[in-house]
Amino acid sequence: MAQAGQVIRVEHLYKAYVTPVGPFPVLKDVNLTVAAGEFVAVMGPSGSGKSTFMNILGCLDRASEGHYLLAGRSVEERSPDELAALRNRTIGFVFQGFNLLPRMSLQDNVALPLVYAGVELDERRRRARELLDRVGLGKYAESLPNRISGGQQQRVAIARALVNKPALILADEPTGNLDSHTSHEIMALFDELNSEGITIVLVTHEQDIAQHAKRQVRFLDGQIVHDGPTEVAA
Repeated sequence: MAQAGQVIRVEHLYKAYVTPVGPFPVLKDVNLTVAAGEFVAVMGPSGSGKSTFMNILGCLDRASEGHYLLAGRSVEERSPDELAALRNRTIGFVFQGFNLLPRMSLQDNVALPLVYAGVELDERRRRARELLDRVGLGKYAESLPNRISGGQQQRVAIARALVNKPALILADEPTGNLDSHTSHEIMALFDELNSEGITIVLVTHEQDIAQHAKRQVRFLDGQIVHDGPTEVAA
């Protein structure tokens, strides 16, 4: 049972994919709790299970066994429509590839989650413009994504993730397509958001990016092999 202040609670999570030679387990008895306001980096080699784990956290995939509570709500028994509504209200996603729609303005890209949430047009535009201003791109609101840099596109993606005022941001390699200078600018924005109380769970292969988190969780062969506070780099 989730306790007050917990955004994520997973218990005995197991995930296997069906193959011609039988089930192939990718997550094995994973247990994790993330409290409101935490900043957690999820790390591990390719094939360790971290991406599958993040997909389950984001309600994009389902566990084969175990329990997942998101913001105090049980996930595994919900219908696809209920999951979509829970995902829209509770989670902001930031991806490595930005995932902006090329034929829509930056303002409309940011506002898109509000369309699915049934928010009126004027309010969608107001909130999208406010968040573009927040990430320093208000003057580009009517531009198309291909008119701005990769770092600016990622700022737009972060604005989009914030537009529904989520309890949780899930960021999957958000600096993977960026140069080191731009990566640290993006991470400074995540630091600022976390300081305001937003819970962040971030997947990264890069130790210098993981240093921004206050807690690091490492996966290996489908299991958590380390979970502890981030050590200050020497």
